[in-house]
Amino acid sequence: MPQLIASVEGVEIKHVYLVKDRTTLGRRAQNDIVFNNPVVSGDHCVFELVGLADVYVEDLGSTNGTYINGKMIKARQRLRDNDVIAIGNFRVQYLSASEDSGYHATAAMKLDAHAASSSAAQHASFKVLSGSSSGLEVPVVKAVTTFGKPEESLVAVSHRRHGYFVAHMTGSTVPTLNGKPVSADGTPLEHNDVLELGGTAMQFLLKAD
Repeated sequence: MPQLIASVEGVEIKHVYLVKDRTTLGRRAQNDIVFNNPVVSGDHCVFELVGLADVYVEDLGSTNGTYINGKMIKARQRLRDNDVIAIGNFRVQYLSASEDSGYHATAAMKLDAHAASSSAAQHASFKVLSGSSSGLEVPVVKAVTTFGKPEESLVAVSHRRHGYFVAHMTGSTVPTLNGKPVSADGTPLEHNDVLELGGTAMQFLLKAD
């Protein structure tokens, strides 16, 4: 089932499964997805589900525009798996459901088909070490969680069979893990690793139950 994961500065704020023909997003309360922020128009954009799996997004004449992977859309556009829609500082990741498992998978990240068993007893999170959000701890609870900005540097943290991995998805600035560049294929994450992303340092933490 297609789904949208909305976040602000890497912190997930809403998870929506697309089951309706039209799912609206905007500042007005009657929208299916409400972002109460001045950068968002009252009726900003709409997601249209065609058939069982094809999803299109269309900007509804918003003031600040709707962007996909850093590019403003001019007309109704079909979404591809793992596209990131940007509206102001809000990010909405589109995931198309995998037919053979409950998890999202992309060729770039080479995700395993099933969730991890060896690390299932551990809770993963990132602790922000720099900037205005220093000290904030963000849990990693999804099979795939994205951090960063698509136009600058966006990474995906995936929970695989043998642990957690981070992969560079989009953006001109290459993130680093303990000072070394993060690849698109995925780099294993260990407790206390430090991820540098868009000028922000984040410490990866694993805590047992």
